Amino acid sequence: MKGRNLRAAIHVSAVFATWLAALMLVPALADLYYGNPDWAVFTISSAVIAALSIIVTAATRGIRPAYSTRFAFLLVNLLWLTFAVAGAVPFVESSLHMSPADAFFESMSGITTTGSTVISGLDHLPPGLLLWRSILQWVGGLGVIVLGMFILPFLKIGGSSVFKLESSDRYDRPFSRLTTFARSIVAIYVSSTLACAILYAMSGMTAFDAVNHAMTTLSTGGYSTHDASFAYFQNPLTQWIAIVFMLIGGIPFTALVVLMLKGRFDTFRDNQVLVMVGYSAFLSIAVAIYLDVTGIADLFHGVTLATFNIVSIITTTGYANANYLAWGPFAVGVIFIATFLGGCSGSTAGGVKAYRWIALFGNLRRAVDRFVYPSSVASVHSGGQTISEDTLDVVLLFFAAYMLIWCGLSLIVTLTGIDFITAFTGVLTALSNVGPGIGDVIGPVGNFASLPDTAKWILSFAMLLGRLEIFTVLVLLSPAFWRE
Repeated sequence: MKGRNLRAAIHVSAVFATWLAALMLVPALADLYYGNPDWAVFTISSAVIAALSIIVTAATRGIRPAYSTRFAFLLVNLLWLTFAVAGAVPFVESSLHMSPADAFFESMSGITTTGSTVISGLDHLPPGLLLWRSILQWVGGLGVIVLGMFILPFLKIGGSSVFKLESSDRYDRPFSRLTTFARSIVAIYVSSTLACAILYAMSGMTAFDAVNHAMTTLSTGGYSTHDASFAYFQNPLTQWIAIVFMLIGGIPFTALVVLMLKGRFDTFRDNQVLVMVGYSAFLSIAVAIYLDVTGIADLFHGVTLATFNIVSIITTTGYANANYLAWGPFAVGVIFIATFLGGCSGSTAGGVKAYRWIALFGNLRRAVDRFVYPSSVASVHSGGQTISEDTLDVVLLFFAAYMLIWCGLSLIVTLTGIDFITAFTGVLTALSNVGPGIGDVIGPVGNFASLPDTAKWILSFAMLLGRLEIFTVLVLLSPAFWRE
């Protein structure tokens, strides 16, 4: 049974790898257009990966899996690993001649929409490589939506079905056919990306920059075509366009489907949307006032600076329009807190996510009430719906696992010779899929290039853990999973 499931999962992964190989022809055409010799690298990489994928697909064809949670866990892990490995091939063979550790780190960061990078000199990088980084994040963002909306709820470890609107039937099933719903999500994801690119171009970006940043904005990935990230674009209008589309990427795509195709705004009564927008606004205003009081920036400019960076961190996009580490301890502290928060389930954003904070604080309030009224029987609610005890247990387990893994991996990374702050925040930003860490090395004006290869492998694993909601990966490490 396990062998059949494994072969079936390999078959599906090979099919998707074929599609990824086809996408490599896009940066190949870009390099060919701009006269860069790396077009041959992408073409050969595409051919090799496609050939291997077709061979594997043919060899495993006709194997039907035993559809179960075990198969789903196995498939999700194998898909993300396959994409990360295949996506790394052009980096190794390109003019950058990246090491396997660097290439895998960059690819894993892209496909998990983390946004951490080991590449310097982005302004002079071949266009094909820049485009490939953006494509990885854009594809990863779409995969994250599917993961959060359809797979994690099935595995009962998270997902957008955890919290529902009062009109839950209409919200969860806006269309009678699941295929129609899935096509609508893809259509809105593509159209939103196009709209973002057009607005970026109208605000002054070049067409190439607009397309790349649109893909990494909607996917909340944060890869940029410039070392300075959004500080390269001094136009406040450009930065506010990014803020709007980062927020769009951070809300459930179910809500976007119902809004755009059904014209119903009531879908935004979902508590996790209100909570995410609420803590984004509160922290942005707090930092903006701080910047004005300390004389770092006037209030008008401070609102743009603060809102951009806070929304970027909360939605786990990872763009930066300034070195916020130079703003003082209060601003750095707020940024550190924002790294934990995350966007909504069913969105492209990573992090802990708003629905878990709702469940955690609801459970905490119930526990305090029980100290006062020991005999009381109370439940935790969100948006008029009762959160099940099983869901509350999973949320608490998630927080426990998150903290233990964060502390454990941080200590392990320090063994590679990295200072504690870099290790501590590096693992945090990897687990939260945010991108930049805190400190001079991996902060908003640095990158991960100087880290030892061992640390990069560990952080790559942490990115996968964070993107797949921890338990999806941990379950494969359990001996019980592999027993009949």
